[in-house]
Amino acid sequence: MDHSAERSLSTYLTGFALAVVLTAIPFTLVWGGLLTGPAVYAVIAVAAVLQVIVHLVFFLHLDLKSTPAENLFFLGFAAVLIFIMVGGSLWIMMDLHHRMM
Repeated sequence: MDHSAERSLSTYLTGFALAVVLTAIPFTLVWGGLLTGPAVYAVIAVAAVLQVIVHLVFFLHLDLKSTPAENLFFLGFAAVLIFIMVGGSLWIMMDLHHRMM
């Protein structure tokens, strides 16, 4: 096996290990009842964002040095659109919850 294949395999294994850990942390906290309320939501959100970063870096090999600027621009634009959609949905659901109470 050449050096690039070995490096690629180690990169994938590192990414896989980080993804498993970032999945296990929220599951453990919720399943064990170790955190409740807003604290558990914050941990889940942080773990989700970190997991997205791990996937982008370790599996899609996106970085600021070798990735074309256009790809990073479109990735950022997609992130903004997703943020607007998720944030807007949460805002609407919270407003409906408040009005129904």
